[in-house]
Amino acid sequence: MAQDVSFDVHNNNGDPVRVGAWRFSGQGRGPVVHLQAGVHADEIAGMLVLHLLMQRLQSAQDQGRLIGQVTVVPQANPLGIGQFRQGRILGRFHDATGHNFNRGFDQSAAMPQPSTNVQHWQKSLVQLAAGAEVVLDLHTDDEALPYLYVHRRFATQGRELAAAMKMDVAIIWDEGGDGSFEETVIAPWLRDGVSDRHMAATLELRGQGDVADVFAEQDAQGLYTWLCYCGVIDEPSTLADWPVEVRDMGQMETLLAPQPGVLIFEKALGDFVEEGQRFARILGRPGDPSSEVVLYAEQAGRMVTRYRDRLVAKGMVVAKFTGSRVSRNWNGGLLDPN
Repeated sequence: MAQDVSFDVHNNNGDPVRVGAWRFSGQGRGPVVHLQAGVHADEIAGMLVLHLLMQRLQSAQDQGRLIGQVTVVPQANPLGIGQFRQGRILGRFHDATGHNFNRGFDQSAAMPQPSTNVQHWQKSLVQLAAGAEVVLDLHTDDEALPYLYVHRRFATQGRELAAAMKMDVAIIWDEGGDGSFEETVIAPWLRDGVSDRHMAATLELRGQGDVADVFAEQDAQGLYTWLCYCGVIDEPSTLADWPVEVRDMGQMETLLAPQPGVLIFEKALGDFVEEGQRFARILGRPGDPSSEVVLYAEQAGRMVTRYRDRLVAKGMVVAKFTGSRVSRNWNGGLLDPN
């Protein structure tokens, strides 16, 4: 059976809450892998994916086909998972402090004695992943095509992973600065030297409402296939010839709402738009036709994400598109700074 490597952290009341984690160990010759889901606790799809994958890993271990070691944390954030307000889970930010759960991991990991429960949780999660050569962090967007983020150093492996997962887009990044989990994990690799066995990526498994058996089975199979391909599991595998669109972070166009109001999309996820083509509009004051603002594409590309709700606040991300040139709005750093 898998080894239970769970650990406790404390919620806002000081009560212990469990982070469930399990480690599947094989022959010790293959890569050491860390997989987790739900760092943002309102991003549920990866939890089901890892739940299904664990069953396959257990079979591989029982049958002696597991060569490497795989640690799985299917629901990584017990602090955020209980933050329900008026019927909706608010799992991106810590309710008590406003801390984005996937920011500041680097600072927390460096603290001898973390001062908040979020920092203690972050430090413990980084420590659990210490020693891993492959780290995959499963997230979801609002409404989105399946896509991933990967550092340029791991772009080749990221393209292969995206193909295995049948993801539409791979976004290459160079600089972070926000202390995300992925950035914190790879920092010592980049500093001390990276071997061919190293790989890390953040996987966006469609949108927050895309929790379904059909998607979870496909994604669990994709991860399993890729683990076989990487030599973690002794089983033949062939990566699908999947058309992954690879784009640098700066080539992604992020369109913000210029005003609040009712959001009406005129294009669907995956649709291609030409530069200057309208894709949505915002009705600021229903009943007043002059309050309607039309949104136009900055450059030609595909719609990768959309805002989930149809009442939008000013400054919110309405949509993200692929592009073929660096966006005029690109200032470096992250695609989603908050």
